[in-house]
Amino acid sequence: MLGEAGATVYCTGRSTREHSATPGRPETIDETAEMVTARGGSGIPIQVDHTIEEEVAALFERVRREQGRLDVLVNDVWGGDDLTEWGKPFWELTQSKGHLMLERSVHAHVITSRHGAPLMVERGDGLIVEITDGDFMGYRGNLFYDLSKITAIRLAYIMAADLRDRGVTALAVTPGFLRSEAMLERLGVSEANWRDAIKKDRHFAESETPYYVGRAVAALAADPNIHAKAGQVWASWTLAKEYGFRDVDGRQPDFAAYFDGVVAEILQRGGPTTAEDRFLLQIRYSQIQLDPTRAAEAARVAQLLSTPG
Repeated sequence: MLGEAGATVYCTGRSTREHSATPGRPETIDETAEMVTARGGSGIPIQVDHTIEEEVAALFERVRREQGRLDVLVNDVWGGDDLTEWGKPFWELTQSKGHLMLERSVHAHVITSRHGAPLMVERGDGLIVEITDGDFMGYRGNLFYDLSKITAIRLAYIMAADLRDRGVTALAVTPGFLRSEAMLERLGVSEANWRDAIKKDRHFAESETPYYVGRAVAALAADPNIHAKAGQVWASWTLAKEYGFRDVDGRQPDFAAYFDGVVAEILQRGGPTTAEDRFLLQIRYSQIQLDPTRAAEAARVAQLLSTPG
């Protein structure tokens, strides 16, 4: 989507057509670069392991040499899907998996920003985007997963503070229910027939493609008043309404509004009546537990969850 806006985009990561770094996943930086170019930009694939500082430093030396500037840096290194052990308390988690997740999703982001930011500071302009999951401060259901995603938000806040007088903006962005290649595969559908999966997961009806959050980043990069958003976390659906963009299928999904409706229905029935209802209320409680403006709602949800059923 940055290519759609006419940008030159360095597409970095470990997986190339010659070498797949993620077992079972066919996506490559070469494919991504070609998609950027097809949309009207210029995509340049560079194989980089963002946990290796020397490779990251070399990346930005090349950007400086070839472009002389850096306008936007998007930190989206993750690689934690196969490492997340859902349903386990923190004392039963595999430490090696958790540490690897943090190395990829936290340390890689720090290393990349450390070497990318100087190109922006020199010019007194630029945007750093931390991609996260969720725009709330509550628990995300797994210790290492939560640390990864909440740290992305905190990194945006910290970097924004250091960059405040440098003309560079740092912020975080979250997608909603992401209709990624991996999620489509998990549900046994393709982008062409994704609606068929709604019968397997009704919440999939409000899903969004990766292009949606991509257009959010492009819109942020074009905003002359971007500094007003520094240090905060922004959702794709909120930015879509503000900037007026839509997903590539013409929709404008708003997962927060959708989930509010789902929870409201459960509360109107007087509480959870199924295991799914209880699970959804647990998610809602985690989202609002630390929000002082929603203390009354959190107390009500907690009371309903404490009732046997």
